[in-house]
Amino acid sequence: MMRFYGISDIGKSRKENQDRIYLPTVKNELKYFIIADGMGGVNGGEVASTAAVEVIKDYIDANVENINFDDYTIENLIYQAILAANKFIYNKSLNQKEYKGMGTTIVLAILYRNRVYIGHVGDSRIYRIRKNIIRQLTKDHSYVQALLDQGTITREEAENHPQKNILMKVVGCERKLEPDILVKGFIKDDILLMCTDGLTNMVSTNEIYDTIVNGKNDLSNTCKKLIDMANENGGYDNVSVILISKD
Repeated sequence: MMRFYGISDIGKSRKENQDRIYLPTVKNELKYFIIADGMGGVNGGEVASTAAVEVIKDYIDANVENINFDDYTIENLIYQAILAANKFIYNKSLNQKEYKGMGTTIVLAILYRNRVYIGHVGDSRIYRIRKNIIRQLTKDHSYVQALLDQGTITREEAENHPQKNILMKVVGCERKLEPDILVKGFIKDDILLMCTDGLTNMVSTNEIYDTIVNGKNDLSNTCKKLIDMANENGGYDNVSVILISKD
């Protein structure tokens, strides 16, 4: 059995919520979840994140019945859905000056049997909790992550780096895009957390882990607690979370 819950909040400092989430409503074997964190201009971020979720959803819904349910075809479905969103947002930014430079992060997760298929662009994240260990499954497409990979800074320095908000890759800002696609196990008692940086910039990984583990029986309340923690620690950004549990 799978349980899930998601919520998005404007935070304490922003005038609008540029995050968007999607939760499945159809009760079929394949379920998918989306989180997008938009950026750019007055309303640009909201337009980009909304468009990304809608285009990805429409693409998957239109093509899911025509695929073989194996690793390659599900991965390709994710890949093409994100490319479709990128093309739509990029073209819209070219044709409407007020949206020039807009873009969005994406985390897309398709759950099928004992696996989670992930498409990822930007610094929104997906974590998996398994056997008392929390592990970040995605790697940020950010300047700070590049410095970490080069060994220029330590993980502790990365936490409060002044340029941690600079992204190296987003959906919609360039004509060409190469999203990260990965496949991980999702087995009994696993919990997945999908979230925007409005959570991870405000709440430590250890605090996130403790809150989820202690509240795993009530995902709705636990999502709200994570939002409250982010806001209590400053709430400088919109914050969105989705929790998925396999019982």
